Amino acid sequence: MSNAAANRVAALRSVLPADLAHSPLLGVAAVVMGAGTASLAGRLLSLGLADLRGHLGIGIDEGAWIGTAFNASTMFIGPLTVYLGALLGPRRVMLVCGVVFTVVSACLPFAPSYRVLVVLLAIAGLSSGTFYPLTISFALLNVPLRFLALTLGVYATCIEGALNFAPSLYGFYLNHLSWAWMFWTSAVITPVVTACVYFGMPAPRPRPQMSGPKPSFAGFLYASAGLALLFAALDQGQRLDWWRSGVFTALVASGTLFLLCAIVRRMRAPNPLIDLPYLRKWNTIALATGLFSFRFVLLATAFVIPQSLSFRGLDASQFGPAVLWTAMPEMVLAVFAAYLLTKGLDSRLLMALGFATIAAVCVVNAQFTSAWAAENYFRTELPMAVGQSFAFVGLVSSLILQAFSSGGLDSPYRVLTFSAFLHGVRIFGGQLGTTLMARFISEQEKVHSYLVGLHVQPGGWIEDHTVRLLSAGLAARSNGSAGAAGRAVGLVAGSVRQQAYSLTFVDAFHLIAWVSVATLLLIATVRRFPLNYRDLAALDAGPPPARTRDQS
Repeated sequence: MSNAAANRVAALRSVLPADLAHSPLLGVAAVVMGAGTASLAGRLLSLGLADLRGHLGIGIDEGAWIGTAFNASTMFIGPLTVYLGALLGPRRVMLVCGVVFTVVSACLPFAPSYRVLVVLLAIAGLSSGTFYPLTISFALLNVPLRFLALTLGVYATCIEGALNFAPSLYGFYLNHLSWAWMFWTSAVITPVVTACVYFGMPAPRPRPQMSGPKPSFAGFLYASAGLALLFAALDQGQRLDWWRSGVFTALVASGTLFLLCAIVRRMRAPNPLIDLPYLRKWNTIALATGLFSFRFVLLATAFVIPQSLSFRGLDASQFGPAVLWTAMPEMVLAVFAAYLLTKGLDSRLLMALGFATIAAVCVVNAQFTSAWAAENYFRTELPMAVGQSFAFVGLVSSLILQAFSSGGLDSPYRVLTFSAFLHGVRIFGGQLGTTLMARFISEQEKVHSYLVGLHVQPGGWIEDHTVRLLSAGLAARSNGSAGAAGRAVGLVAGSVRQQAYSLTFVDAFHLIAWVSVATLLLIATVRRFPLNYRDLAALDAGPPPARTRDQS
């Protein structure tokens, strides 16, 4: 161990709490299952949106706000979680929110109207949105350090694994149970999470006495409202046609105004519960950018592969296997990655290996054609699982090392600030990445449709011959020769559109590969941490910190 690492270990011993979780395995389960449940709930909602619209008898425009109500509420609660966690303690907040989320999830399929459904989804988003930041703060302050690498590995895997496992799970629900299980799944899992929190998290410690300005609820409310409104604007921007829509303009303007109010409130009276200067470190900024990049490259399995198959009419049970076998080995890979970290592997190297593997897999998947089915993706599923697991475990592990090495444990409010910041980047960055990818696919499809259409012109002998052959085949099931010719022209136009989309998905895979390469350059700028997970594990082996007369 280097002198810098030894000094930092000694400093950590002086600030680590003496009352670590008495049941660390239950605490680890709470961390892992809490974040995984929230991710799974959001993904199942997006997959089952069409069935939910059909159940309520509403159109596409109304149904588009269903997912926004849940996700924007999750974004809204992020900054407020710092206030609630500092005021009430993470354990108490998670217990209450776990009960609320369970009850609301059980009631959602019985919502009698669209308005009631939106209100219930907003409550579900508010309650489940606390899981992300509070579980990370619990892991930092209460999980024994010899379990920390494993906890982070499984935590990261459950978040990304939930996204890849959800299509097959929802396909099973449709074929064997009911669409309502996209809500009832959370109602079944969340009580287990709540029980793990109750038995695995220690009782809250007395809050330290704060000098200076009193905590302000208004500043958190302004920031939460601003981020939630901007999130809703991004989520609805493509459908509303961006600045041509008054609704989009109003969402952006009001969200920006609330954020400005939060900034002014911060400048006039700094809030003691949040430590924004602590975030002004290059490693924190670079790793947060890396988190945004990971959320974007994760769209390879969460968005591009499902869309490349569903645009041909395949449902969740049919395109689900294309990403299922990416999710299955991720748990084992997470444990292996955690083992490598405890042996002294640099978390930055693990992250770089992951992003490099994702880039290589996307280049292979860029061989996509319109004839591909789910089976064509099987050859790249295991390498993609390796890439996503290593990248995310390395990223989260680096963020935690940054928190340790930069004095994040010196104050519980720093931990909450750090966790809420990462929650905001993860949610907001994920939506921004999805919006950018959706816009990219929309615009590239238009470009390729135009370019392919240049080679398909009326009057050409190939086109005329194709239309005549199709008309002859459709004549027996059409209303005369004119009807058969019209259907033949429609089939040709559909073939052009299909090829345009195929070329668009090839471009999407290339874009993700280039983003992965750019992230490798970003990783190279991350400064080396003074300690690693092997050093942190040594904390548990060392003597407990001496308690002075003032601390006892």
